[in-house]
Order: sequence, then structure tokens, then C-alpha cells
Amino acid sequence: MRAGDAAFSALRKAVFRALIFCVALACILLSLVRLEGARSGVEISEAFAGTTPVRIYAQPEADGPVVVVAHGFAGSLQLMEAYALSIAQSGYRVFSFDFEGHGRNPVPMSGDVNKIEGTTQRLIDETRRVMTFAIAETGWDGSVALLGHSMATDVIARAALADARVGPVIGISMFSQAVTGQAPTDLLMITGDWEPMLRDAAVDAMQAVEPGAGEGDTVEAGDLIRRAVVAPNVEHVGVLYSPTGLREAVAWLDRSYGRSSEPKLAMTGGWIALLLGAIVAMAWALAAFLPQVVGRRVPLETRQLLIASGVPAVIAPLTAMWIDIGALPVLVADYLMVHLLIYGVVQLAILRYFNVPFGRMGWIGLIALLVWGIGAFGMGLDRYAANFTPNGTRWLIVAVLALGTVPFMVADALTTAGGRAPFWHRLVARAAFFLSLAAAVALDFEGLFFLIIILPVILLFFIVYGLMGRWVAQHQGALAAGLGLGLILAWSLGVTFPLFSAAG
Repeated sequence: MRAGDAAFSALRKAVFRALIFCVALACILLSLVRLEGARSGVEISEAFAGTTPVRIYAQPEADGPVVVVAHGFAGSLQLMEAYALSIAQSGYRVFSFDFEGHGRNPVPMSGDVNKIEGTTQRLIDETRRVMTFAIAETGWDGSVALLGHSMATDVIARAALADARVGPVIGISMFSQAVTGQAPTDLLMITGDWEPMLRDAAVDAMQAVEPGAGEGDTVEAGDLIRRAVVAPNVEHVGVLYSPTGLREAVAWLDRSYGRSSEPKLAMTGGWIALLLGAIVAMAWALAAFLPQVVGRRVPLETRQLLIASGVPAVIAPLTAMWIDIGALPVLVADYLMVHLLIYGVVQLAILRYFNVPFGRMGWIGLIALLVWGIGAFGMGLDRYAANFTPNGTRWLIVAVLALGTVPFMVADALTTAGGRAPFWHRLVARAAFFLSLAAAVALDFEGLFFLIIILPVILLFFIVYGLMGRWVAQHQGALAAGLGLGLILAWSLGVTFPLFSAAG
């Protein structure tokens, strides 16, 4: 390429990056304006019901009914904010909280997870404590509405059966064997379009009252009233941001309490996605300013790739299942740390055997990845979508998890040539890892079942943070990207895993 052509190509790339940066910045600013705008007119305060963190949403001088909002498994109160804001904008006083073991609640879940009188009963008791706190804070003397998602739907259904103070119940992605043809007496079920099994469960709950009733119907039998609706084109998480679900929830509360609202729905889902996507896009634009400390890595040969991916995928589950360190008060985190450690160490040994150069450490890239991944993307996530802030015991959990995540991600970065390897190389490496986790679950389904629930977090990590790590590796090397991603993965898992203690 001639010097003039090279200069023009470099200028064109620089202009394109500048354009992406400007567009990303505009999207970030617009998203923040809209997300903060969804909060306008609502006072948000923090409190504790005993040891349970509670976030209170209410318009100034609001005197409407009390609504208690509960999240699902591995969730946090941030995940429920679209419902909390929409309901609060309609004059209700909303108390959203973190269950034991979740979010910023310092108390681990405990009890037998397989028995209703175990862990479930503790969560029911906690929900009722939050109700008592909400009543004391507001002086409300009417019935309290309960709204919950996923795991919480069983908790709030059982709380309604046990506590006469409960009025309307709103279950999002609901499944509970406590729901019968007689109770709860005031029940709205909202299900995502792409949740077929839960849609069937909602229909069954309707037909227990009136045979032939289905989605979109409202059935009544004496004092009992029940409705099932479908939020179109959404799944288990998207249902929490569906305008259909938000609108139905407010309307159901208005009907139950004889109120009339013109709700200002908190349409935050799309803006959250735009904000986080723009933060990732800006990382691509800014990565060009990182000093170039490494050259282009040579991808592994096909035989080397298959060995480096396949051998640890077999060894890790067969070995880790015999190691029980029992050090972390977190469901399956001990096992995952050991699995990742073995996987990473074996893969690094194979790479060393193949004389794969580990390369130089780009410290600037490592720091940039941590600052952007945790400080920018993570804190945006924490404010608007899901808890991303460790507290108390979780700092120790992050540190212990890093013993496994760091060697695993360093090995992964080297195996995929810092993200420069062909796409199918990266696909093989990722598939081998997920198959190794699937094999672990198959070998001990009862003990490692909760790994299935955490898999989407790891997949999302590879998609989002993997991109940022790849851009850093192009300038600062695979070691910097691998170490940074390992630390961020430990952080992400440490704040996501529910705390759990067998005692109690």
C-alpha cells in the first residue's frame, strides 16, 4: 500500500471512530435523561426493615395504598424498578426490597431449599416483615398489595394465604402450587410471550376457577377475581419492562382499590439497553488510544485448538466434583471456582506445551478495562438494572472466585489469540467450556442444579465484556485482557450469586 493510501485509510478509521464516539456519547446522554426522567416526580429513599434493605418510591405527599414489590432468584430490587416507578407514578406507595442472600441484603438465605417450611418459609416471613414495616412507615390501614417476579410469585402467593393484611396479588412469570381455585382471591398473572410453560400454568390457574377460561380473560366467582395476560414479544426478564405488563398492573391495582389513574409508565427497558450498548460502543472508540505494546498473535492450529479446548473440558468436571472446599456462603460458587481453576490451569499447561507465547503485560490496558468494565458499565447496570456493588461478605467471595476466574480467562484469551482468532475458534473454545459445565451438572444434578441458573450470566459476560476485552487485547495483549476479564468475571459472579448458609 502506498504511503498516501495508508494515510488516507488511517484518517478514515480515525474519523469513523470519532463518529462512533460522538454517537455513543449522545446515546449515553439521551439514555440518562430518559432514565432519570422516569424517576421525576417520585421521591426515592432507602431504609431497612430489620436487616432487609428497602427502597421506597412515592410521590411527594402521596397517600395511596401500599404495594410491596419482590424480585426473583438471583435478582435484586433494581430489576423491579420499572414496576416500582410506574406504580408510584400512579399515587401508590411502593416498598421494594432485596430478599435474604440477594442484592445488598447482608443476611444469607438459609434453610432447606427443597422444602416449603425451609427457605421458602423464611422468604415468606421476610416479605411479611417488610409489609409490617411499610404499614408502620405510612400509617396505611387498608390491605397491602404484593407484586413479585418468578421465584417471588410463590412467596407472595403463600404470604397471601397466611396473612389477612394482603389484598391484591400480582404475579409476573408466575408459578406456585399454592394457587388453587379458591385462593388467592385477588390475583393478576402477567406472563411473557416466550414463556410457554408459565403461560400454561397461568391458564391452569384460570381454569381452576372457570373451565375454558384463558389468556386475556377475567374470571370471577363470588369474592374471587382472577386475570391472566400475556406481555407480547418478551421472555423471563423482558417481561419486567413490557408496557403491557406495566399498564395491566396499574389497572389491576386501580380496580382493587377503586382508584382511577392515568399512569406515567416507566418505559426504561429500551433506554437501559441503549445506555449499556453505548458504553460498550464507546469502549471500542477509546481502545484506539491505548498504546500498542504487542503484535498480532498467530491463532492456534486446528489440532492445538481442539486439544486445548477439549482436554480441560473433560478433566475439569471429572476432577472438581471430588473437591469440596466448603468455604463460601454462596450456592455452587465453591464448585465453580474449583472448576474454573482446574480448567484454566490445564489449558495454560497445554498452551505452554505447544510453546504458545504468553506475551507482554499491558498494564494500561488492564487498568482501562477494569475502570470501564466496572466503573462505567457496571455502575450503569447497578443504578438502573441489577445490583453490581459488593458489600460485606461479597468482597471475600469476589477475592476467592478470582482464584479460579483469573487463570481461566487468561487461558481463554491466549487460546483465542486475544480475540483475533477466527470466529469458529472462539465458538469452539466457548462451547467446550459450557459443555464442561453441563457435564458437571449431569454428574451431580441435585448438588449443582443452580449452575444452570447462573449460565446466562456467564454467557452475557462473554458477549459484553468479551468484546471489550478483545479490543484491549488488540493493543495491550492477551495477558492484560485475560487478567482484566478474570477479575471482572469474579466481580460479576460475586455480586450475582445468592448468599446461602446451611445453618438456620
